[in-house]
Amino acid sequence: MNIVINPLISHNAKKTNLRRLKTDAADAHLLGALFYKEEFEPYKKRGQHLMNLRYLTRQHESLTGMYVQVKLQFQAILDQVFPEYHGVFGDLYSKVSLRLLALHPTSKEVLELDEKEITATILAEIGEIDRFNHAKKFVAFAGIDPSDFSSGKFTASNHK
Repeated sequence: MNIVINPLISHNAKKTNLRRLKTDAADAHLLGALFYKEEFEPYKKRGQHLMNLRYLTRQHESLTGMYVQVKLQFQAILDQVFPEYHGVFGDLYSKVSLRLLALHPTSKEVLELDEKEITATILAEIGEIDRFNHAKKFVAFAGIDPSDFSSGKFTASNHK
């Protein structure tokens, strides 16, 4: 049976002694006294799967945080260079929206486009239209459907 004692616990216990004594024998005596006085759990070696899971969940949390930061930075920059863009697509991060921004990053460039170019960009990203059996499904997939803002009996008509 192995017992692992947190170094902070042993350090704090060492501070309670009047004399500052640092020898192997004194350390062993202190650890023995701690073991005798306290109820420590036996050390259980964690399995490799659990360690991998811990690593993956921490990585996921870190990447999610980075993803959120990038999205916030993206929105801040977009607000500066193209403030009118926020109302165009229901989902700012849809494939169609991001593709249109990649090809035409300023409002000036978008205004210079004709309808055929915009339509071609949208259709190229969406793919086969005939897979949608209703226009509302197509609009929702494209990310150009308006968002609902309501609470109780209140429904917002303009949320900008």
